[in-house]
Amino acid sequence: MILVVLENQRGKIHPFSIESVVAGQKIAKSLNQPLSIVCVGDNIDNIHESAKQFECNELILASHPLLKTYSADGFSKIMIDLIKSYSPKYCIFGHSYMVRDYVPRVSANLSIPFISDITSINLSSQNIQFSKQVFNAKLLSRIENESTNGCLLSFQSAAFSSDELLQGAPKKVTNFEINLNDSDIRSTTEEEFQESSSGVDLSTAELIVSVGRGIDNQDNIPIAEDLAKALGAELASSRPVVDMGWLPPFRQIGSSGQTVSPKLYFALGISGAIQHVVGMKGSKNIIAINKDEEAPIFEIADYAVIGDLLEIVPLLTEELRKR
Repeated sequence: MILVVLENQRGKIHPFSIESVVAGQKIAKSLNQPLSIVCVGDNIDNIHESAKQFECNELILASHPLLKTYSADGFSKIMIDLIKSYSPKYCIFGHSYMVRDYVPRVSANLSIPFISDITSINLSSQNIQFSKQVFNAKLLSRIENESTNGCLLSFQSAAFSSDELLQGAPKKVTNFEINLNDSDIRSTTEEEFQESSSGVDLSTAELIVSVGRGIDNQDNIPIAEDLAKALGAELASSRPVVDMGWLPPFRQIGSSGQTVSPKLYFALGISGAIQHVVGMKGSKNIIAINKDEEAPIFEIADYAVIGDLLEIVPLLTEELRKR
């Protein structure tokens, strides 16, 4: 069987988890395996209601009051028990901060491999091949799993599109009996991770306005901020803007920043270096504005505007404010 684990993000299914369900559906179909989806946490009614709309063989509910607050101890124990009980061929997660924290414990405890941060899969080969970026996204490695005891997988944001999710209903719903007590949780959990005390999680943003070196200088950043406000979008940037101190690090997108897949991505003065592209290539729609008509960003842009962003963006913002 294939098992997909849903992460509860403030009462909703984490976007990475929805993309992981798509991965699970594709892998299950390719291998002719049943697909099970598990909701883990406390007060999982909301994610249960959402998950009931996903096509799968079984929906598993694993709820316990001690899972109200995340702890690596609690979540790893529950996941170990689930895997021992169901023995899935593949157990699939979204590559979130939480997964990066507790899943390696599960892998070590069960002595099964964990292939993390996967960007794509090849289902046409005799054995499934998993691809991930290495050497700061300059190379792509392909991995095949030879373990007979199962394998843990986590998929990078935008490796799969939530638009490809197969809707339906589980054939059955199962309550998983959890054996968890206070003595199992030995660590104290801090507040939910953010890049800084004032940071934002760009991975959940639906609209993003991102600026690159083409903004020319820090005094022009308000031009991008005004557009972001007019759109109701988050402000982001490429690495050079952060390196020059024009925006804080939690705004950075790319191989050394955050990975995003918004519905709309505005690339203002961004050349399109591969280190940036790997962080935003999963965007549903990309609008790029750049003076250089040969900028690599235009190769992936859905809409290309060749011109001076310092002239174009204020006019666009003005029109948006009229609506």
